[in-house]
Amino acid sequence: MPSPEIPARSRWTGHCRQQAEEGGGIVRISVIGTGYLGATHAACMAELGFEVIGVDIDPAKIERLARGELPFHEPGLAELIVKHVESGRLRFTTDYAEVGGWADVHFIGVGTPQRSGEHAADMRYVDAALTSLAESISKDALIVGKSTVPVGTADRLAGLLAQLRAANGLPGTVELAWNPEFLREGFAVKDTLTPDRIVVGVASEHAEQVLREVYAAPLAADTPWIATDFPTAELVKVAANAFLATKISFINAFSEITEAVGGDIRTLADAIGHDARIGRRFLNAGVGFGGGCLPKDIRALQARAAELGLTSTMRFLSEMDAINLRRRERVVDLAVDVLAADAGHRRAAPVQALQGARIAILGVAFKPDSDDVRDSPALDVANRLYTLGADTAVYDPEANANAAARFPRLDYVDSVEEALRDADLAILLTEWREFRELDPARVAELMATPRLIDGRNVLDRDAWAAAGVPVVGMGQKVVHGAPA
Repeated sequence: MPSPEIPARSRWTGHCRQQAEEGGGIVRISVIGTGYLGATHAACMAELGFEVIGVDIDPAKIERLARGELPFHEPGLAELIVKHVESGRLRFTTDYAEVGGWADVHFIGVGTPQRSGEHAADMRYVDAALTSLAESISKDALIVGKSTVPVGTADRLAGLLAQLRAANGLPGTVELAWNPEFLREGFAVKDTLTPDRIVVGVASEHAEQVLREVYAAPLAADTPWIATDFPTAELVKVAANAFLATKISFINAFSEITEAVGGDIRTLADAIGHDARIGRRFLNAGVGFGGGCLPKDIRALQARAAELGLTSTMRFLSEMDAINLRRRERVVDLAVDVLAADAGHRRAAPVQALQGARIAILGVAFKPDSDDVRDSPALDVANRLYTLGADTAVYDPEANANAAARFPRLDYVDSVEEALRDADLAILLTEWREFRELDPARVAELMATPRLIDGRNVLDRDAWAAAGVPVVGMGQKVVHGAPA
């Protein structure tokens, strides 16, 4: 027999369609959390034509967003927010009661950071957002989780939602769905407006239909649509991140071998990348991955697997984590080797080799087109070099302020030329376009001793060497401070 909830849901779907026919938008949307994920999703939903309200408990953040000011760097996002605040399709509030009586679809986009001292994800913010919505919604609505959560969370929250709704005796039928995000920092607007796939975990045809209406524009452009159960939807994001981390760690592990035997990791990656089953993307050996997602997501996956009694199933992730962290130490070792060669010996004590050396640090964001320094291998390397006695001149086009908040003792400068001037060594750690397009001849003029460690393997070593700047790359054997 049909569920007794179906008539109410049918009325809601009919109401949404009537709104669409009248040009008022299919649904009204709220986005809970206005951090990186939430602010991006809210702006992009407005760009797709919806009326949107962003919700946060931080009044100062809400005021800044209402002025079009972002607390982080993401290309194109600030302009989109300004556009739709001015168009009237986007606004911000701290009032859950206002949102509960207004929106038809509520996206939860709050953070799930790593718990202090643990690998597991901290679910306090997701739980709080769900609780506040459950106690505020006074009409038929759909709550949609977008945050990256441990598998089993959606089922748990669906139970909590039903419990809270019953306890408060609130009107309307409220259902839960899960719709994982796949944003790449630096490409978040594009990834939201033109995603490479849309995954939804739903418990009813109604929930799927509502989300199809929300994503009608990308679906009309033939974006793949995957509707599945809660656990599968929750696992898709962490599985994707674990696979990418595995691929990056794989090539970095092989770079340890090529460094030992004198091989060339870039040629090796090119060769295996021609195999269609493998592909060349994410096979760039370097200083390793970082950021606010990949490291914490693979650690949270390990923690959740352990809770499920499957510790051995994800044990390989621990080795990947170790490989990734070793790459940071490898860059420090390379700097020691290069600088120790000045004294005529290869193996100097790190403090002896680095003491007083001026090192230009090119980039501290974990990736280009971002100001994110969370778990950044570049910033970690800069701090390690400073701790060992180097005089570090740090320059990043966007991340200097965030880096200074974490490690204020480093010397942050305002331009790449200032960083390079009179340097004994330069280390490229974030592959910003500005660094990839540097003029080697100009670099040679600026530095006291022209030489560079390419921590991302993005430079043409032969062209730089011809201009008088020897480049040491990752996955390359170094003898007496120079490439083998």
